[in-house]
Amino acid sequence: MLVVVPIVGSLVAMLAGAFRPHTGWYVALVTAVVQVAIATTVAVRAFVDGPISYAVGDFELPFGIELVVDGLTASMIVLVAVVALGVLAYARTAGPRSNGFYATYLLLVAGLSGMSVTGDVFNLYVFLEITGLTAYALVASGEGGRSAVAGLKYLIVGTFGASLYLLGVGYAYVATGTLNMADLSTQLAAVGYGSPLVRTAFVLVVVGLFVKVAMFPLHTWQPEAYAGAPDSVSGLIAALVSTVSAYALVRVVLTVFTPEFLEATPLARDLLVAVATVSIVVGSGLAVAQTEVKRMLAYSSVSQFGLIVAALSVTNGTALVGLSVHLVGHAVMKGGLFLAAGLVATGTGARTVAEYDGLADRMPVAAGAFGVLVLAMVGVPPAIGFLGKWYIVIGAIEAGAWTLTAVILLSTLLTLAYFARIVERMFFRDAPGVASHVAATDGGRASLGMYAAVVGAALLAVGLAVGVPSFEQLLQPTVENLLQ
Repeated sequence: MLVVVPIVGSLVAMLAGAFRPHTGWYVALVTAVVQVAIATTVAVRAFVDGPISYAVGDFELPFGIELVVDGLTASMIVLVAVVALGVLAYARTAGPRSNGFYATYLLLVAGLSGMSVTGDVFNLYVFLEITGLTAYALVASGEGGRSAVAGLKYLIVGTFGASLYLLGVGYAYVATGTLNMADLSTQLAAVGYGSPLVRTAFVLVVVGLFVKVAMFPLHTWQPEAYAGAPDSVSGLIAALVSTVSAYALVRVVLTVFTPEFLEATPLARDLLVAVATVSIVVGSGLAVAQTEVKRMLAYSSVSQFGLIVAALSVTNGTALVGLSVHLVGHAVMKGGLFLAAGLVATGTGARTVAEYDGLADRMPVAAGAFGVLVLAMVGVPPAIGFLGKWYIVIGAIEAGAWTLTAVILLSTLLTLAYFARIVERMFFRDAPGVASHVAATDGGRASLGMYAAVVGAALLAVGLAVGVPSFEQLLQPTVENLLQ
């Protein structure tokens, strides 16, 4: 139902558009509320009763398609459902407003939910393509040529990444004759981790997912896609698309190839460490050099997902808890920042760092929420951004990865470097003498729904930190299972 409901909602929104052209938002709202209810119910079952396994069509496993929900999966499906609902409140005014847009929006939710719950590597490719195709269309849905060019670039690079992933799955299938993730892990071990087929499969699958996560230097699609998309789309894809792709990377590395593969193949771990380190440093450096706010936030994501891959390379319980916390926290914080940037642009027309001068006087609520989210991203306690980085650093120290620990700590200073300048302009400079204006192309004046989405993200960035200790306990069985 996590996959079926948004697909049905998408069809209803599209069909309704033939009779009532402005009903798409209401159909999407009802669908998103139902999705939150289903995701919450499934997550509670997974946390309380243990992992859930479902054989689609009752076909015998491992020959049929398996859907699996454990603690980490439960976190992802709830995150996808809640963020999709929150961005809908924002999009009501910010737009785009066509039924076709909302139908595509719901298909993206279906793809992300499917990527989260699938236990089959080829089925993961199918949902990866659904997610990609809908994301390309949503990025290109803005007015003007910039959105179209950004969507086309995203399409070309994203297709390259998906093709690499599929080719890697093909190599794994040739080596083992199975596509089920759990069965693959057993068969790959039987074939031998030293097999050229197995190692080639690992490299192709991981590099393909690196493209989807936007790891340096495979990130080239991301800055323009995030900056060129409509503001509501930027918030949605920044919060969810790379996040769920990173979850898929973690799932494949730990469930299919397993930690034993990383131990037996040092070059595989070295690949993860090298990409993580370069992404953290270079992503932050490129963010500092940006003058457009949304491009700065996009390059920031390159750096932040470097932290996720760093935690994956460490592969111990503490780092995996930090990885899980940071996945959820980054989605809330970065999605909120993109929505806040859109809110500011709608109210004042400001889209560059220089235009944020005196924003606290012009839009105090938006500036306050933006400031809270920025401090959370830097890792100022007690925000969830601090706790995610804390667990990852402790995990790296436990593993004796001192160079990686230094890079992770350096990332906090680099994050402060590009966010401090915008905070200084918002709160410690006078507003420009020319009266602020409304950017009509961004949907008119900011609505209550837009403010609610941004303020809600800021509150969650701080409030979620309270639940991290309980979340750690709930995740413990999943973490132990992943490390077996």
